[in-house]
Amino acid sequence: MIATAAKPFTPARRVNDSLTASLEKRILEHLALHAPCWLTSDQLTLLGLAAQIAAGIFYALARYHRSALLLVILCLILNWLGDSLDGTLARVRSQQRPRFGFYVDHIVDCFGAIALMSGLAFSGFLHLPVAIAMLVAFLLLSAESYLATYTLSCFQLSTGIFGPTEIRLLLIIGNLALLRSPYSIVFGHRFFLFDIGGIIASICMFATAIALTLRHTAQLYREEPLP
Repeated sequence: MIATAAKPFTPARRVNDSLTASLEKRILEHLALHAPCWLTSDQLTLLGLAAQIAAGIFYALARYHRSALLLVILCLILNWLGDSLDGTLARVRSQQRPRFGFYVDHIVDCFGAIALMSGLAFSGFLHLPVAIAMLVAFLLLSAESYLATYTLSCFQLSTGIFGPTEIRLLLIIGNLALLRSPYSIVFGHRFFLFDIGGIIASICMFATAIALTLRHTAQLYREEPLP
């Protein structure tokens, strides 16, 4: 049997307009250039996933020991390191595997998000429906992004000025606030701080997913009109 050559693959154009994108890129390139030879991008991907799962576990444990929130912060930093540095390390070393990297990175993100939101749901710092809404909104927005990457050859890493790094920073700030108190007073009523943030985040993600769906559907319709 004669082996057939693999079809050439053209990676989608990557776009990141988030607040920290420029600074983050410089930091990641510096870390990649000075990374030890034994470190691989696959190891970093596993680190990112393990750290996100651990963050979910520590969120659940924070229900009983609020100091576990400090370990969540550590896990979020490790997740950023693994999830963000793996691709940069591969590019710096000219070891890109565009199809493998794209698929593995983003299916890992989905599993990691489920672990993180599950931990939050058991943390006692927000109500279960809010955690479910956040997870569904995130997965919907992710699905739209991946479909747009395939059909439009453009991978949008950020939504407006917010990207994964900004979300991690907001979680870290929220965790520090939880160490003081899990509640917030709004119009004289006491609510869970993370309920407020989760509801706002869910509404924004759902609205963004709908807006992007309408925009990309219109764009694809113009590019592929009925005969």
